[in-house]
Amino acid sequence: MRLRIIILLVAGFGCLAGSAQAQSPYDYPWCAVYAGKSGATSCYYSTYAECAATMQGIGGTCIRSPYYRGGLR
Repeated sequence: MRLRIIILLVAGFGCLAGSAQAQSPYDYPWCAVYAGKSGATSCYYSTYAECAATMQGIGGTCIRSPYYRGGLR
């Protein structure tokens, strides 16, 4: 009985893993450019408001993504 449950759980999680799709900077129209010497950029924001909320209090700016090409979003 335990073996059957384990097999069902493994099969269920295997189906979930197959349906996942990796996201990339090409999928998002806004980038955060962090303040400081590094000037690190993170292009994982769907809206300007989302980016601005992240930057509030830590410094930095939001710019349109140079990678976004109007993908499937």
